[in-house]
Amino acid sequence: MKNPWKTLESKVVYKNPWISVREDQVLRPNGTPGIYSVVETRIATGVVALAPGHEIYLVGQYRYPMDEYSWEIVEGGAEDDETPLAAAQRELEEEAGLRARQWEQLGAEVHLSNCHSSERGFLFMARELETCEARPDDTEVLALKKTPFAEALAMVERGEIKDAMSIIAILRMQRRFDQ
Repeated sequence: MKNPWKTLESKVVYKNPWISVREDQVLRPNGTPGIYSVVETRIATGVVALAPGHEIYLVGQYRYPMDEYSWEIVEGGAEDDETPLAAAQRELEEEAGLRARQWEQLGAEVHLSNCHSSERGFLFMARELETCEARPDDTEVLALKKTPFAEALAMVERGEIKDAMSIIAILRMQRRFDQ
């Protein structure tokens, strides 16, 4: 479908190392003038680290914007020069202290909040895991737990896992197990 919006002008109104906020002067689909603000981010990655016996690794951390503790798959953002896969591999090492010999993308990219953000997410399954030294960022205080996949799925169903990337990845994994 053809884009019904017309961008007249665009400017960055805020920027830090993780996000920038762009404000566009637009003509709306009905022809009236207005503004549209877009949060621009790095590419997001998520990893379902699958251990033998259908167990996955979950990372626990406090999420400042939501003011709550969150259990999630391993996640992070790609640097400017990184592919989504390279970023996922780096994040698995940094956050979980794991390396994987086998990687597979879990479906196509996902748009995480496309009403106000340009963030694109890529999900992966990592298998044949081996341990290495974890190196979390200095902004992260992380807990790591190995969880039976059925329990992670139940956590999604009970609303205990609320993170969108984690929910999508776990449900995509469930579809694979059901096939």
